Amino acid sequence: MKENLLRTEELRTPVYLVDEAKLEHNLEILENVQEETGCRILLAQKAFSMYRVYPMIRRYLAGATASGLYEARLAAEEMGGENHVFSPAYTAEEMQKLCEICSHISFNSIAQLERHRTLWETKGISAGLRINPEHSTQEGPAIYDPCAPGSRLGIRREQFPKRLPAGVEGLHVHTLCEQDAAPLVETFEAVEEKFGEYLHQIRWLNLGGGHHITRPGYDIAALKDLLCRIRDTYHVQIYLEPGEAVALNAGYLITEVMDIVENETPVLILDASAACHMPDVLEMPYRPPLRDSGKPGEKAVTCTLGCRTCLAGDVIGDYSFDEMPGIGERLVFEDMAIYTMVKNNTFNGMPLPDISLLRKDGMCEVIKRFGYQDFKERLS
Repeated sequence: MKENLLRTEELRTPVYLVDEAKLEHNLEILENVQEETGCRILLAQKAFSMYRVYPMIRRYLAGATASGLYEARLAAEEMGGENHVFSPAYTAEEMQKLCEICSHISFNSIAQLERHRTLWETKGISAGLRINPEHSTQEGPAIYDPCAPGSRLGIRREQFPKRLPAGVEGLHVHTLCEQDAAPLVETFEAVEEKFGEYLHQIRWLNLGGGHHITRPGYDIAALKDLLCRIRDTYHVQIYLEPGEAVALNAGYLITEVMDIVENETPVLILDASAACHMPDVLEMPYRPPLRDSGKPGEKAVTCTLGCRTCLAGDVIGDYSFDEMPGIGERLVFEDMAIYTMVKNNTFNGMPLPDISLLRKDGMCEVIKRFGYQDFKERLS
């Protein structure tokens, strides 16, 4: 609608702003990988599910992948194309509905596969099993490592049956998190070592997500070489399901300075919240990039960026500026399209940020505005 078109400075804060041009740039890179290797790339909706741009994504990618019924339904309604799903477990009711809308379903155990066999076999679903190669390549927190000791994700080789269960057409392996191609090459070597005998028995192989394909410096040539080798050796259809790579560096969170608390380091109170609007800042934790800022002490003035919930630790971090920001000034956090909108919450009754799209013509289209009813109706 015309009244929803604004200039960036006219947007009310806080606001998520997704950059259409940067999103399309990422999709073009992913499309090239598909074209040169024959793999099929799916959007992992757990990272990005702004369905307003699904028609654009569908022009480039093969479809979407889901972590449960609601995401699968969203893909079926708004994306089209292939619709894959993986969950550690499914209820009978969920399975009934998933079999109506999904093309591929991956199971986390033989018990789950067999429990739901009648449904997926009757509906002609392409079934897969998630495997755990027990080979970690991550240096970060174990919370993001599917191969960490005691992991509940995937079947280990010692638990895998000698013969592939009847009807199983694929294997699913996901071990990476924000990584380059080399860890994937290393991981696949572990898969070959432990599960190689099954690779000639399947029709498809899903290599999961965590591939930072669109990050500057990512070794795309190495990725293509690996995918072509797998394709030519095992004659399988390969799937990748990145989430971050689709919308990497394609979104912003714009916030405004509401107050300044004087302390050893000045504390800027923002109208955005780490706990509510960028939960990964506290969960991972990590320091989100902030436009025109530096590391503490790098520029003339260092400030702590705090938020306005009652959580004492609702702090984004320390940043430095050429000049002291003033009350009413706007700050722009970058790379805020992924794992933000999908994970935000209304703790403390905090309003959810608006969602807007930065179009190629430079205008901002306001896609969604939230209010009190969105907070109230989540609770009863």
